[in-house]
Amino acid sequence: MSAHHLQDTPARQFSSPPQTVFPILVIIPAWNEQASIGEVVRQVRALEGFRILVVDDASTDDTADLALRAGAQVLKLPVNLGAWGAMQTGMRFAQRNGYQTVITMDADGQHLAETLPSLLSPLRDYQADVVIGSCTPRGSRARKTAWTLFRWLSGLNVRDLTSGLRAYSGPAVTLLASSRASLLDYQDVGVLLLLRKAGLRIQEVQVAMCPRRHGSSKVFSSWLKVGEYMLLTLVLCLSHCLSRPASPPQGSK
Repeated sequence: MSAHHLQDTPARQFSSPPQTVFPILVIIPAWNEQASIGEVVRQVRALEGFRILVVDDASTDDTADLALRAGAQVLKLPVNLGAWGAMQTGMRFAQRNGYQTVITMDADGQHLAETLPSLLSPLRDYQADVVIGSCTPRGSRARKTAWTLFRWLSGLNVRDLTSGLRAYSGPAVTLLASSRASLLDYQDVGVLLLLRKAGLRIQEVQVAMCPRRHGSSKVFSSWLKVGEYMLLTLVLCLSHCLSRPASPPQGSK
C-alpha cells in the first residue's frame, strides 16, 4: 500500500469538541504476531459497536490470515514500515472511511478488550481529544527510566508515555493521518508532542494490562534497543524544544 500524503489541517480546526459516533474503529498494527492476533481479534469482536482493522506490517508468518479468520478486516503492507508507519496507515484508512473515533491497541495480548469502553467516556463527555490507557505498574526499570527522562525533556504530563492503548477523536485522527505525522519513528512521545502542539487535550485513565503472552517488546527487549530508542526520542524532544518561539522580553510590545 503506497503512502499518500494528505493535506495538513490548520491547527484552529482542532479546537472544536470531538464527535463520537458508532461504529468505532479499532486499529491493531501487527508484525509476526500469529501466536496472539487471533485471540485479540476475537475478544474485541465480542464487544458491540467496534470494527477491527489489523494492519499487517509485512509479517513473514500467518498473522494476516489468522486475523482475517478471526473476523478482522486486514490491510497487508508490502514492506515493513514499523509500528508508527503501520499505525498511520490505519489512521488514513479511518479518515477516508469516515470513522470519527479510533482506538489503537497492541497485537500481543497485553491490552484487554474489556478496557476499551473506559477510554471512550472522556471523549463522549468532551473532556479530552485523546485518552491513553495507562498501566504504570507494568513498567520495567528500563521503561521507567525512559518515562522519567522524556517527561522531563518534553514537559508532557503523561505518566505512561509508551502505552499503545489509546482512543482518538476525529480531529486527532485527521492530524495523525496528515503528512505532519509521517516522519515519526515511534507512536509515543512524538505523537503526543504533535497532539499537544495542535491544542488537543490528552487525558489518561488507569487500566489493567496482561504480561506480553509471546515474544518480547521490540523497543524494550534489550538495553541496546532502549539506547537506540532513547537517542532517537531525545533528538525529537530537543528539536521540539529548540523550535519553540522565544518569549518576548518583559515590557516589550
